[in-house]
Amino acid sequence: MLGMKQRLKLIIEDNSTIAGRRFDFFIQSLILLSLVSFSIDTLPNLPAKVYDLLYLFELICISIFSLEYILRVYVATKPLAYVFSFYGIIDLLAILPFFVGTSLDLRTLRIFRVFRIFRSLKIIRYNKALNRFRLAFKLVKEEMVLFFIVTAILIFLSASGIYFFENEAQPEAFTSVFHSLWWAVVTLTTVGYGDVYPITLGGRIFTFFVLIVGVGIVTVPAGLIASALSKARIMENEEIEK
Repeated sequence: MLGMKQRLKLIIEDNSTIAGRRFDFFIQSLILLSLVSFSIDTLPNLPAKVYDLLYLFELICISIFSLEYILRVYVATKPLAYVFSFYGIIDLLAILPFFVGTSLDLRTLRIFRVFRIFRSLKIIRYNKALNRFRLAFKLVKEEMVLFFIVTAILIFLSASGIYFFENEAQPEAFTSVFHSLWWAVVTLTTVGYGDVYPITLGGRIFTFFVLIVGVGIVTVPAGLIASALSKARIMENEEIEK
């Protein structure tokens, strides 16, 4: 005879049973509905009754998600492993702001929980794809860390350079190196919103070289990840052959 904890564990963590599948799809449906509710809540000029209904629905969602989080910690074989896992952190962050009273709204993080539906539907090929991405990021972890450090250095150097060229001509736009960081970020990433731009000859020449460097910066992560994914697929095939 199974105890209460074992029965709950079968429902919450085992989707091979009817109760487990119903629980999974209920939670997934509630997540999607809560995201729709969150999106509707951002619409302007909604009637007060609609806001009240949306708030009531959010209270219901928070209550259910909080109970689910507590139950998942309770039935977990290693509770701390779940708490500090990807889904455990997402589950907590999605409900924590409501209880601590912060203005930071993290409800959109619930979208990441949709990945659990892959496990619910037993879509093995998607699980393999997710594993390949995880392995790929593991393979290029050191390169990505080095890349972001170099990028941070280039952003600082770009901000310092444009400040040197443009401060006198545009003291309001390039007040300091810190004020110039926004220009450096959007220029190095080749976004270029056009809200801040150089007007001096030196500043324009400097911007040209920053843009050239920026093109390379944008392509480096894509190349690293693409190469790592290829290696991950080869490693996966070698494991299958063994």
